Amino acid sequence: MIRALAVTISNRAAAGVYEDRSGPVLADLLRGAGCEVDGPLVIPDGATVATALRDAVNAGYDVVVTTGGTGLTPGDETPEMTRLVLDREIPGIAEMIRAAGVMAGVPAAALSRGVAGVASATLIVNLPGSTGGVRDGMAVLSGLIGHAVDQIRGGDHPRPPAS
Repeated sequence: MIRALAVTISNRAAAGVYEDRSGPVLADLLRGAGCEVDGPLVIPDGATVATALRDAVNAGYDVVVTTGGTGLTPGDETPEMTRLVLDREIPGIAEMIRAAGVMAGVPAAALSRGVAGVASATLIVNLPGSTGGVRDGMAVLSGLIGHAVDQIRGGDHPRPPAS
């Protein structure tokens, strides 16, 4: 079983100004991808993100997916905080997520600065903070999670059967 943590990064949702809408969608989609899911954990942007990600890595989660904090506003620091935790980036995942959003008819998806990578033995992926961005991102990520986790655990690439 793949253990996943869903994390919503929103200063306003963390302060109780409004209800988190993207985190529950993320948690449901992670379950649909075959993960055992904790969360959504709702936290403000900034240094709290790096702390939460390090805590998740230390807790042994296989996957941590965040929603929010990837935009262009001065308070959007999630990619920078994520990079502080990552050992290796996986740029192809973030590129595919942005492309999927654009292809779904949302040109602003190209503005997401989300990153993806590995910290110790944990796959970490940033998704946009909208429910649509989460759906588009998880449409990409759902097909990659199992193989990525297997690779991180030291698995080999799948081989076609010998003829």
